Amino acid sequence: MAEKTERYNIRISGLGGQGVVTTAHILGSTMDNAGKYASLVPFFGSEKRMAPVEAYVRASNQPIYEVGEVVYPDIIMIYHSQVVTHGKSYTMPFYTGLKPNSLIIINTDFDVLTEEDEKVLNDLNATVVQFDANGLAKKIAGTELATNMAMMGMLLGLTKLVNAENIEAAVKERFLGNSFVASGGTAALDSAIEKKFKKKEELLQKNMDVINKTFEMADSVDISGSDLIVRLDV
Repeated sequence: MAEKTERYNIRISGLGGQGVVTTAHILGSTMDNAGKYASLVPFFGSEKRMAPVEAYVRASNQPIYEVGEVVYPDIIMIYHSQVVTHGKSYTMPFYTGLKPNSLIIINTDFDVLTEEDEKVLNDLNATVVQFDANGLAKKIAGTELATNMAMMGMLLGLTKLVNAENIEAAVKERFLGNSFVASGGTAALDSAIEKKFKKKEELLQKNMDVINKTFEMADSVDISGSDLIVRLDV
């Protein structure tokens, strides 16, 4: 029997400095590590903090031949509340093109949707998962720089596209690269390189702690349920 096609078109909207593009790259590597497929395209204007940034990711268990903007997403990820409240996005309203029965994940510690937003999303039978990814990143990793890890972990925890081992391999590749041979240990490295390596290992572990926590949180969410908005405490 042929494997059932599993396909997600993902649009990620955020602001400069939040790791939107980094998320897209790690998602691509994660799918590859799982023996699956992904294509990704970043889109941004001025490269500065707080400027709008979008990235488009297609993920599937079958080969992907499309590239470019995701016009009709199955999943929308919102990294900053101002994407919704202030229109800081290249795609407005933020839910433009959203398919029925889809998923939206928003990093926020307050309710950002207007009554009009809720009506549109209700009609689409969407599920909106809201949680304070910034707060979670600071709580576990000690820095907001891990916010993108929280968002990515929530996405992968909800969709079950890959497992934690696939993610860890991709995150390790991102932070440690191919500069060191793990089997050789750090004993043979000079002290400066060893110190740098250990710092990277600590950074990797903190990011994985954030991802593992969001995986745990995602287990409590039924994205096929009847609730429009699911609020998760951190």
